[in-house]
Amino acid sequence: MNRILIGMAFGASLFSGLAASAQAADVTLARLDCGTPQAPTVVNERFSDTYAFPGLKLQFVFSCYLIKHGDEYLLWDTGHSMTAPNVAPKVSVVDQLAKIDVKPDQIKYVGISHYHADHTGQIDSFPKATLLIGAKEWEAITSPKPAQGVNFKPFEGWIKGENKVEPQALDKDVFGDGSVIMLRTPGHTPGHSSLLVTLAQMGPVIITGDAVHFRENYDTDGVPAFNFDRAQTVASIERLKKIAANLKATVIIQHDARDVEKLPALPAFAK
Repeated sequence: MNRILIGMAFGASLFSGLAASAQAADVTLARLDCGTPQAPTVVNERFSDTYAFPGLKLQFVFSCYLIKHGDEYLLWDTGHSMTAPNVAPKVSVVDQLAKIDVKPDQIKYVGISHYHADHTGQIDSFPKATLLIGAKEWEAITSPKPAQGVNFKPFEGWIKGENKVEPQALDKDVFGDGSVIMLRTPGHTPGHSSLLVTLAQMGPVIITGDAVHFRENYDTDGVPAFNFDRAQTVASIERLKKIAANLKATVIIQHDARDVEKLPALPAFAK
């Protein structure tokens, strides 16, 4: 009985410590433009394997995010490379960070939702950062013969062991206080991740990565025809919906032009 009580007391102490730490951490969140949008896209065939949206065209955008946690920074996704035809950002991530006097070496973590080129194109600008990435994404990137669509080249420093990487098989509490959690949301790719950030004023914010590409697919558990696994996609969307409902979180779909404006662009931050 005493052991049970001691265990309960330790658990309560740990929980209260984490809660106090989360409250004490100054956490802010900003959006970066990480690609140049093209003309609105017809979504019915490629982005719906049930052909649910005949005639629907949507404006896709490319967004990345900067989280400031006390004096530490996490960059979430790095967008298209500056040499990508037609869709390259007008301003690099490094130059956007310079607006707030943040240098690449100040980025402690780079979190990557998945291995596609529109989310990984500028990661090689941050060789000092610890790479946080889904374990199965890392397996794909480091494969002797990476599959088509796996943008492995910008990860050369991490593949060679010159830079630090922490592959994640499960959720990751990035700063250890519950304020920033990398969520396991496979389906679009084998090791896809999303991000949950809790802000003091705005509250919890879910940044989806490509677990979902636009609101209509989020609302209907829709699955793009090119996704890795249909059942995992649906399960991940349902997980994000339940987290959003339970925490009353704001959902940011990274490619949906209607969603990204919920968060301010640098140099402004949501608090």
